[in-house]
Amino acid sequence: MADTDREHITVAPDFTPASAQPAWRQDFPIDWPQDQYVERRDFLKFMVLTSAAFTVGQLWIAFQQWYRRQSGQAAGVRIASIDDVAVGGALSFTYPDEHDRCLLVRLSAGEFVAFNQKCTHLSCAVIPRPVENSFFCPCHEGRFDLRSGAPTAGPPRRPLTRVVLEIRGRDIYAVGVEERIS
Repeated sequence: MADTDREHITVAPDFTPASAQPAWRQDFPIDWPQDQYVERRDFLKFMVLTSAAFTVGQLWIAFQQWYRRQSGQAAGVRIASIDDVAVGGALSFTYPDEHDRCLLVRLSAGEFVAFNQKCTHLSCAVIPRPVENSFFCPCHEGRFDLRSGAPTAGPPRRPLTRVVLEIRGRDIYAVGVEERIS
């Protein structure tokens, strides 16, 4: 047996000699050294398929983001009438799709702002506080400026995502999303 390659010897799972094994084990041998062996070709196939799956996933995400921006900016989504929101009042809406909660706040008779409702720290819902001129995040007591969405206190470091508004007659429309880094 000295000239036989050790990788081609069938070894039982309990490592007892072949003569002490039950009869069924000869019909269903388990080749432990060969079972653990992975060829370079198989490994390369796995890596190429995994990389392709990640690439397709990233392209799908990029396409969805592009489509959201294109569909959201084309016509806009009607949020409310000017008369629906009192000065200092707020209105909740979804934009650009039904999963993105946003807030519309009326600052003065002719001034409106809208922001995504997710805190940029841990995505908790922010609450408008027009009297304090801020949005408040109750999770970690973060605060954002009511006019700009910039963080003013607490752990958030990035501003809220602004929703671009357009007033057409007496109606308010969301026409885009403005991502800001600082």
